[in-house]
Amino acid sequence: MTLQRLGQPAARWLALALAAFALAGCGTIKNQQTLLESTLETYASVIRWGNFDEALSFVDPATLKAHPVTPLDLQRYQQVRVSGYNEQPARHTGEDDVRQTVEITIVNINTQAVRSIIDTQTWHWDAAAKRWWLTSGLPNITASN
Repeated sequence: MTLQRLGQPAARWLALALAAFALAGCGTIKNQQTLLESTLETYASVIRWGNFDEALSFVDPATLKAHPVTPLDLQRYQQVRVSGYNEQPARHTGEDDVRQTVEITIVNINTQAVRSIIDTQTWHWDAAAKRWWLTSGLPNITASN
């Protein structure tokens, strides 16, 4: 049976199914890389908007358990606005690990003082959850560079 005989809607579904099958054959590494790029892009957007509460959802649960974010930490994040987020390309440091260095410019909303911090992010691929986790925690906005 040709695609023309199937009709346009059925042909589209068949083409989509074939494309999905082909993508599945590309392997986990390509999917892992795509998810890394998507995760880094989404995380950057969350930080740029200063949504540190949402940024916590990117942090590895084991990291949060070992180094919990305190209410004081959350109050400190509320005292700043992010005015710049300049990332370097992510680099693989192992099969399932990536490091990215980011310069984050923040403004203290009370004093209007502007300063930059360097955030060295480490990310780990969780094969079971099929996602990337931030293992370095949220940016340390109290650090002095």
